[in-house]
Amino acid sequence: MFEKNLSMGYLLDFYGEVLTERKREVLDFYYNDDLSLAEIAAELGISRQGVRDIIKKTEDELVFLEEKLHLAKKFDSAQKSIERAKKIASTIGNEELCTALDAIASDLG
Repeated sequence: MFEKNLSMGYLLDFYGEVLTERKREVLDFYYNDDLSLAEIAAELGISRQGVRDIIKKTEDELVFLEEKLHLAKKFDSAQKSIERAKKIASTIGNEELCTALDAIASDLG
């Protein structure tokens, strides 16, 4: 369960801006603020079932976007490659390359 929550939070970070404000808000409450369905329902003035439906449909939408675009996967891969390159650069004592890799990592976010 924790891994799924972490994964959805990660996808929300990548694709949240393409969601409607309502969907983004519900998922933010659920995954980032760790509110229950009842708490979200009370906050938004809708039923628990309505909250659950929004969460389920939006999770499906996020998974679909990632399956088509692979942005989160590519970002993760790029970060890992940069870290490997930094270790190599550090091992050979190339500080200029380490600095350049840090700049790339910073640009990625």
